[in-house]
Amino acid sequence: MTPSLDSLGPGPLGAGPLASGALSIALVSEHASPLATLGGVDAGGQNVHVARLAGALADRGHRVTVYTRRDDRDLPDRVALRAGVQVHHVPAGPPEQLPKDELLPYMADFGRHLAQVWRRQRPDVVHSHFWMSGLASLRAARELGLPLLHTYHALGTVKRRHQRRADTSPPERVACETEVGLGCDRVVATCRDEVGELARMGIPAAKVSVVPCGVDTELFTPRGPVAERGAHPHRLLQLGRLVPRKGAAVTVAALAALPETELVVVGGPPPGRIGTDPEARRLRELAREAGVSDRVRFTGGVPCEDVPPLLRSADVVVCPADYEPFGIVPLEAMACGRPVVASAVGGQLDTVADPATGRLVPPRDPKALARAVAELLADPAAREACGAAGRRRVLSRYGWGSVAAATEAAYCTVLDPQPAVTGAV
Repeated sequence: MTPSLDSLGPGPLGAGPLASGALSIALVSEHASPLATLGGVDAGGQNVHVARLAGALADRGHRVTVYTRRDDRDLPDRVALRAGVQVHHVPAGPPEQLPKDELLPYMADFGRHLAQVWRRQRPDVVHSHFWMSGLASLRAARELGLPLLHTYHALGTVKRRHQRRADTSPPERVACETEVGLGCDRVVATCRDEVGELARMGIPAAKVSVVPCGVDTELFTPRGPVAERGAHPHRLLQLGRLVPRKGAAVTVAALAALPETELVVVGGPPPGRIGTDPEARRLRELAREAGVSDRVRFTGGVPCEDVPPLLRSADVVVCPADYEPFGIVPLEAMACGRPVVASAVGGQLDTVADPATGRLVPPRDPKALARAVAELLADPAAREACGAAGRRRVLSRYGWGSVAAATEAAYCTVLDPQPAVTGAV
């Protein structure tokens, strides 16, 4: 039976094995540092998720250490992210930025370092993020008898199905993901669609808790500054990493059927380098061929504080990804009171309620995207209603406090009922 999102709501801190007090929690995120600058090819939703989850768990009284790979020789061994949260830089591989698909050879060193640290200062629970983190954590957790939970964030089977020969993942990925799923104590999936994928890998649904990603409902809010708009009556906004699978090409094609509408694409390298980005160049050429280049603008990557004003400036936020393991942008848009038109894939099937908060359309279908957007652009009252419903949905389900409480409940399922030995990580 697939776990229900509604069954994983907040629980009291004093329940079950947490009654004895704060936990020492090790979050392992080998390539996605909570300190990273967002917008790069390998820096996105997972970085935000790990940072916000760590902070929300600290707010519930726990002590959290995030273990991530040292990718700069000048980084200190430890950095205080905020009260109750430290980032520990793990020496594994050269101290320089590398594509995440090249990190597998260094995971044995990563795991040995974790075991060395945890042997001295034992965490109560380990929660790994992404499959290579799971591989490194599994070896250390087995050696020391530590409870291990794992969140995939993305599955190699899904990536291979959609990207095929363009998939740059190591060939061992799917086998390693299966090993982690079978070897850990519990899988924390981010959406119900993932539970079915895991079952096809041989990981039973009974071993899975569904805990969604969250959104900062105080940063992303309908009230606040609004980015300046252009001369066109309507604005669409697409936000995210500038990679083909995010579907910006679908939006550009749909724009041809949406007169008097501009498209703002937010993400990618900094504004000064956007002209050199291969995907930006490809999209600009597609816009030129479609006759809409005068209505498409690329901002490049922007600071986090600039994202809510940009979202508020949109009439509709589009999220037409080919596939999306979870997809944080729909939540950010809904939190800002904006309707969302998203592809009916992955986590977006859970987050976007059609027709209450927006519309779900088939992936890779510009005509379907254009029809759904046109319907909303023609009806201001419907846009306002969708935006208000989206905000309510986010507040009731996706605040980081709720996500941390549900994650804590998952920890309860694997902790020994006897009080654990606690200590700083």
